[in-house]
Amino acid sequence: MEWFTASGYWWSRLLFQRALAGVYLVAFLTAALQFRALIGERGMLPVPRLVARVPFRQAPSLFQLHYSDRYFAACAWTGCAVSAALLAGLDSQLPLWAGMLLWLLPWVLYLSIVNVGQTWYAFGWESLLLEVGFVAVLLGNDDVAPPIVLLFLLRWILFRVEFGAGLIKMRGDACWRKLTCLYHHHETQPMPGPLSWFFHHLPRPLHRVEAAANHVTQLVVPVLLFTPQPVATAAASLMILTQLWLVLSGNFSWLNWITVVLALSALELPGEAPPSVPAAPLWYEVLVLAVTALLVGLSFHPVRNMLSRRQIMNRSFDPLHLVNTYGAFGSVSRVRYEVVIEGTAEEVPREDSEWREYEFKGKPGDPRRLPRQFAPYHLRLDWLMWFAALSPTYAEPWFGGLVERLLENDRDTLRLLRRSPFPPDAPPRFVRARLFRYRYTNWRELRETGAWWERTFVREYLPPTRLAGVVRS
Repeated sequence: MEWFTASGYWWSRLLFQRALAGVYLVAFLTAALQFRALIGERGMLPVPRLVARVPFRQAPSLFQLHYSDRYFAACAWTGCAVSAALLAGLDSQLPLWAGMLLWLLPWVLYLSIVNVGQTWYAFGWESLLLEVGFVAVLLGNDDVAPPIVLLFLLRWILFRVEFGAGLIKMRGDACWRKLTCLYHHHETQPMPGPLSWFFHHLPRPLHRVEAAANHVTQLVVPVLLFTPQPVATAAASLMILTQLWLVLSGNFSWLNWITVVLALSALELPGEAPPSVPAAPLWYEVLVLAVTALLVGLSFHPVRNMLSRRQIMNRSFDPLHLVNTYGAFGSVSRVRYEVVIEGTAEEVPREDSEWREYEFKGKPGDPRRLPRQFAPYHLRLDWLMWFAALSPTYAEPWFGGLVERLLENDRDTLRLLRRSPFPPDAPPRFVRARLFRYRYTNWRELRETGAWWERTFVREYLPPTRLAGVVRS
């Protein structure tokens, strides 16, 4: 069928596939380096405890069949190796069916991780990677030109990501309608980056322009993805520029990068003519059309949610995460709070005891320390600490486990931190947590104090706690 493929998107597919493999690589590397303290056998939310109460049909995963830390590590590092091979173009050297199986492997492995990851993996970009990764399995290699229906499926995902985010902003917080949300967002976002302080201090009229431009990019431009070229390419290019602006303004894991990857698939790139390939085999055409029909059918619930006045963000409607709903910052905090964790070596803590602060890699702590750039790498504990500051309810399942492991000087947990104030052989006697309000300093305060933040004590978050008084979460 001549209508089945679009050879003009040969280079766009190649660029999309290599970039997606790069995102997969970061995702698996994040899992491999952090899982033991978070969901390992002795983690804060152990996988064995989850699979004992959740049936396979609700959370299909290889780890439902068997779990050990060594097995999880093998799966995560295998995912890294396969992603690196795809990034290097190994799928193009294989027959069509073998290339598809190679793309299927990281999807199965990452699905297995997400479905046992619990709150540590309850982010929209996890489902987004799985949804995009599933379509990528069928996208083909050098043996066939890109199927048109799959290219439109990728645009359909991009449309839902952007349009859904735009709708939830307009419905969720009046500051988006008043164009004032960016007066606060750069200061209160989950994990600021090294340029966030400067973004926050841009003139307020420019913040209003940013907010208005965001509405245009998310509510108008996505519709243009389904128009003829070169309009669709222009729309996708504008989305890429917007996402790169967001990359500069904060640390949002790989959310911005995978959105860029999706937009790459809509570009009609100039250059040399693509190689001539034979028509797609019949089995491949039937499989692509059948899966496309399935995904279109599964879009019903996400679309209904997107159009609902009670729209919710970041929800998966099937255990395989094939079609999901997305959204971000439906509401924007006006004030930033941070939970500061401290320990003491004293036998009996008093008001004048020496309390030493634990330093996290990404979340604000020392007011004089400029936030670092970590995205697309995802610091899961740091992100959850932002939610913990919003409400102790968010942290209830795991915060007690974190404190217990700090009291034990647990090696895997300490690896998630930038620095522990206690030597490995001398853990703290007591650990406490306190809630502070953080605000960015202004230009004058920065020059005078060298501090990027000014923080004010609000209240006790967790009283001094010793090991015997902590119950494993």
